Amino acid sequence: MHVPRVLEIKRIETENFTVKTFIFDWDQGEVHPGQFLMVWNFQDEKPMSISFTDPVAGEIGVSIKNVGKITDQLHSLIEGDKIGLRGPYGRPFQMVGSKILAVGGGIGMAPVLAFATEAKRRGLDLEVISAAVTEKELLFVEKLEKIGVKVHTATDDGSCGFCGFPTILADNLLQGGDFDMLVSCGPEPMMKGLFEIAENHNIPSQFSLERWMKCAVGICGQCCVDDVGWRVCAEGPVFWGHELRLIKEFGSYRRDSSGVRHQF
Repeated sequence: MHVPRVLEIKRIETENFTVKTFIFDWDQGEVHPGQFLMVWNFQDEKPMSISFTDPVAGEIGVSIKNVGKITDQLHSLIEGDKIGLRGPYGRPFQMVGSKILAVGGGIGMAPVLAFATEAKRRGLDLEVISAAVTEKELLFVEKLEKIGVKVHTATDDGSCGFCGFPTILADNLLQGGDFDMLVSCGPEPMMKGLFEIAENHNIPSQFSLERWMKCAVGICGQCCVDDVGWRVCAEGPVFWGHELRLIKEFGSYRRDSSGVRHQF
């Protein structure tokens, strides 16, 4: 469906001081962890990762961090207000193996939550690292623990859990456990470090990339990555580690809406 469907906000859950989850009734078919929706506020569209699905209740949710004009307007909405949703789009995560380590940094925890929820539904053994700068920015710890996920926290300032970067904690966990796969979403420099760690441990890995998206259906080329020309909205947003070996810009730079490079 490439035309936004206007839906009423069924429920809003405040996750922390900058993130809210918007829940909608959903009858538009299957949704898979790692896919995204284009969220339309009747002025502009932005891609948002799907963080919540409940096929039994027929609900879907996106978690939105207030970082600018559009997201600030979305945060001002209340239950019963309407916004447009288009999608879902993109290649999702794949479930491989029986024991998985998932790592999310900041709002990158949104697709990790959806992945973890589906993994538990399938009875897989899963551990999650929720990482942030400080404790008050950590996301979904209680929600994950409630569904039986073992959660590790990592904060830059040491205010909760491991003091330091989640890459170090992930390396420690991979050394001590028989994990079959690593999945991650978050700041790209963090994911680049996790990619190298997964390579060192010789385990498969999947990463959800973020690029500037406009059409979301692979037509406009705005989200193409250099070298191979893959479109993040179509060939991604989830890429396997062996595919990322071909994307030289991964962890180095990204482009803005006009195509100008910006270093990470």
